[in-house]
Amino acid sequence: MLLRIVFLVVLVAFGGALGVVGALGWRERLAPSGRLGVRTPAALRSPEAFRLANRVAGVPVLAAGMVALLGGVAAFATDSAVIAAIGLVGAVLIARAGGIAGDRAAVILPAKEAVPAGCAGCACGGCG
Repeated sequence: MLLRIVFLVVLVAFGGALGVVGALGWRERLAPSGRLGVRTPAALRSPEAFRLANRVAGVPVLAAGMVALLGGVAAFATDSAVIAAIGLVGAVLIARAGGIAGDRAAVILPAKEAVPAGCAGCACGGCG
């Protein structure tokens, strides 16, 4: 009985944490200065890249949270360590796939062109 409760608590807590991070990323509420979300060099290149990477990763990470949550409930109901392991490994793999997709989206995002020194960015044509 104790093992069932441990599986339930660990997987539900892990699933809840993934769900919160996934929802915040999807809603573009994560800050680049924080510790959560996709934090690869491509994602941290600009605020736009960070928002895009975490928006793309948000849905898979949210789904990973649901997998962990359901795995914990199923492991509790059946008293099976195998189901708990499947829920945990599945959640980690889905979250990782979301992070990879977010990183790839940030890599594909074109970088903004730098404004030449001394140019006000007015598009007058005199900077070229």
